[in-house]
Amino acid sequence: MAFGSHTRLDVRRPQYHSSFCSPSTAVAVFVALALVAVWMVSSTLVAPADFSPFHPTTRPSQSPPSTAPMDRHPPPVNQQQPAQEEDANEPPPVTQPGVDQHTELPDNGSQSQPTDNPPAAAETGTQAELLTETTTESDRGSWSTQAAGSNKDTHKQQQQQQQTAAPSNWKLCNTEAGPDYIPCLDNLQAIRKLRTTKHYEHRERHCPQDPPTCLVPLPEGYTSPIWWPKSRDQIWYNNVPHTKLVEYKGHQNWVKVSGEYLTFPGGGTQFKHGALHYIDFIQEAKKDIAWGKQTRVVLDVGCGVASFGGYLFDRDVLTMSFAPKDEHEAQVQFALERGIPAISAVMGTKRLPFPSRVFDVVHCARCRVPWHIEGGKLLLELDRLLHPGGYFVWSATPVYQKLTEDVEIWEAMSTLTRSMCWEMVNKVKDRVNRVGIAIFRKPTDNSCYEGRSAANPPICGEYDDPDAAWNISLQSCVHRLPTDPAIRGSQWPEEWPLRLEKPPYWLKNSEAGVYGKPAAEDFQADYEHWKQVISNSYMNGLGIDWSAVRNVMDMKAVYGGFAAALRGLKVWVMNVIPIDSPDTLPIIYERGLFGVYHDWCESFSTYPRTYDLLHANHLFSKIKKSDRCKLVAVMAEVDRVVRPEGRLIVRDSMETIHEVESMVKSLHWEVRMSYSQDNEGLLLVQKTMWRPNEVEAKLPLS
Repeated sequence: MAFGSHTRLDVRRPQYHSSFCSPSTAVAVFVALALVAVWMVSSTLVAPADFSPFHPTTRPSQSPPSTAPMDRHPPPVNQQQPAQEEDANEPPPVTQPGVDQHTELPDNGSQSQPTDNPPAAAETGTQAELLTETTTESDRGSWSTQAAGSNKDTHKQQQQQQQTAAPSNWKLCNTEAGPDYIPCLDNLQAIRKLRTTKHYEHRERHCPQDPPTCLVPLPEGYTSPIWWPKSRDQIWYNNVPHTKLVEYKGHQNWVKVSGEYLTFPGGGTQFKHGALHYIDFIQEAKKDIAWGKQTRVVLDVGCGVASFGGYLFDRDVLTMSFAPKDEHEAQVQFALERGIPAISAVMGTKRLPFPSRVFDVVHCARCRVPWHIEGGKLLLELDRLLHPGGYFVWSATPVYQKLTEDVEIWEAMSTLTRSMCWEMVNKVKDRVNRVGIAIFRKPTDNSCYEGRSAANPPICGEYDDPDAAWNISLQSCVHRLPTDPAIRGSQWPEEWPLRLEKPPYWLKNSEAGVYGKPAAEDFQADYEHWKQVISNSYMNGLGIDWSAVRNVMDMKAVYGGFAAALRGLKVWVMNVIPIDSPDTLPIIYERGLFGVYHDWCESFSTYPRTYDLLHANHLFSKIKKSDRCKLVAVMAEVDRVVRPEGRLIVRDSMETIHEVESMVKSLHWEVRMSYSQDNEGLLLVQKTMWRPNEVEAKLPLS
């Protein structure tokens, strides 16, 4: 779904010339007035009578002086928005009554357009129906939430917190982590009180009771990141000035220092000679994996610098990579700086923040996870995450070496996987990298579970919801597979890219969707809405240079329609489902996208300065209603995760827009666009390099 041309109304201010009454000018004025008249008539046909068009609020929009290096310059104009081949299954473009389908704004290729060029005024009527969710806490029908399923005994409820205004003077965080501060992973007060670190408890999330409202400093010499795809191969050393991985893994072609750059040759512990050969080797070992068709969404455990996921983009595969923040310093930070998806997480005592039965393939290349111990508790977590019929690709020394310890681990793993009813479909050695892989397949029905001589691991009880993933303890049991063909997980998803656009087979029109329509219709309406918003407003009307955008987060994703509508661009989107929102994350995975659950009263599990663009659709007004969250703390978190020169798009009530605008101004962010319609508004702001001079007092460690 490429966005090569966009249906637009040219609502820019006319350029006045000395000969105002020239024939060409008169014709242009007549055509413009005719278009506006037609649009106004059409708006009354598709919208309530009191539904007024958007009124732009102009803002100064001069770009700050660029500090970008020469090699960050965008590619030629005809490459800035790469088009993909038209998909035969792609629906025809949506048209609006009264809109000239041949009128479009010229693309001037600039990074920031004047704010008196508002987004297309055609965002009205049926599109506007989806600006606000129609469901409430008491009107969700069958929709569950992660908050309802989280462990009550381990989830500490914070005290009611009164909303506060932005600080009169922001201060820098005073922590040992410095520029790499992740509040929920660097909470030394909580970590030092742990009774044990046996199960990596010290690498798990331990969020401060009062979320920080300080700002994270920049590394010395920080500069604007290199753009994708060049960033896959090299990044600025000063942006991530860590060399431990260079020292530990340089001989394995993970990462090297080259002058002012860190370079990534594309290697890894198990694929020193390049990720692409290794990726093709896996498919040769099991052709049913079919990268980019049958397999679209992959989980990479213990990802290193995520070169495996970085090169799977070449096969049209989306990879969720994760690794702990540990002695392998900054591996996830390297990945994100390169433009590769990753989060900081560990397989310890809690489930990973994903729903059940969503990943097509799980991959582990020397990921240092002891799968075979304690009844296979950690491997059973992968079983929870894998689609029925999905594959686990294990590339580790026990697969191909004959040392005593390796042989013992392989025997233990063989016993464990058989007891879990996983079938080993291939075990083969790569002659180039001189490593071996074993590929296991999860069953597609319950017959093997029922035929086991010993129920070890046991079947999980009915009370154990496999989709409950936020703050849920790991269990040493295996979940039954769905038997009803109308239930999620009973069928393999559609091949990519059809799965992106087609409503999942298990969305029933007999049940209401998030916005109140029958579920499948709701899904489709959401997708059509975001395609219109992206093409009519976001692509040109906001003045965003999308060739400079790579890492994107949708902070309240619902069905993932925003991410789906960006498919034609070289971006990836982290779809976040707040734990108190309807649990639609399985739908997002079903359509070949990915995301996580998150509580926005806490910090996100990512390093500072890792996203180019954050999108918040009616999130902040919801946060304001919470008795646990402070909006000012959430804005400090937004400032933490957005890169300097990165952007935030907010769609919300005007009351909330005004509050957010006030806070970002106090953070010295620049307002690029603001407009409103009745009580609904849109705000586009851009982060600057500004950091405060004052440092907060350091908290004593007890």
